[in-house]
Amino acid sequence: MIIATFVLLLAATPSRIPVDGYQIINTYPHDPSAFTQGLVYVDGHLYESTGREGQSSIRMVDLSTGWVLKEYDLTPDYFGEGLTDWGNNLIQLTWTSGVAFEYDRSTFTLRRTFHYAGEGWGLTHDSTALIMSDGSPNLRFLDPNSFREIRRLTVRDDKGPVQNLNELEYVHGEIYANIWHSDRIARISPRTGRVLGWIDLTGLLKPGDVSDPEAVLNGIAYDAKDDRLFVTGKLWPKLFEVKIVHH
Repeated sequence: MIIATFVLLLAATPSRIPVDGYQIINTYPHDPSAFTQGLVYVDGHLYESTGREGQSSIRMVDLSTGWVLKEYDLTPDYFGEGLTDWGNNLIQLTWTSGVAFEYDRSTFTLRRTFHYAGEGWGLTHDSTALIMSDGSPNLRFLDPNSFREIRRLTVRDDKGPVQNLNELEYVHGEIYANIWHSDRIARISPRTGRVLGWIDLTGLLKPGDVSDPEAVLNGIAYDAKDDRLFVTGKLWPKLFEVKIVHH
């Protein structure tokens, strides 16, 4: 009886969520004036969405130099947010305007606009749907052709719902999410919403590299072809290729 009770207690206890570290593989220059809101790597180039009214843009960026190769500036009434690719297009959210823009990826020509309720924060996609965050614990799965909500997922860890889900990336069948004003990335199951693990990126930047309190980690891009993971932050002077180290 004692053994049986002990086994039951173990089964009822939530398992500890693993926390992984990182190894820096490469360091690249990054525009320190870019208020990074979305980051995508596709076809050999970085694409970046920047925020703040009057400074919002989408950009094609050369990885090795950090040079902006192409740029489209939003009008000053829009605050740019999350960014993802879909087919030959880029889709960019705005923070409080309830508007998403779809651009031709080659020319940055504006093709369509979509509308949605609430705030827009991060954006990524799996093979069938766009995945959007709004700062809450909820992720919305959207039809990429109509922007209609297909389903909604609440993200939870062992302590409950996880707030401040921000920039997103889809990596190895998991959703990676920056947690705003945190040095951690959550690895999320797209099926259950459970946090499968944390990636702790504390110490990527030296203390003197940034001074603005909003210069926080925000920007995840995955190169699926060469299995490379890139991270940066708002107003960061550097962008890093990192390898996740399991403890």
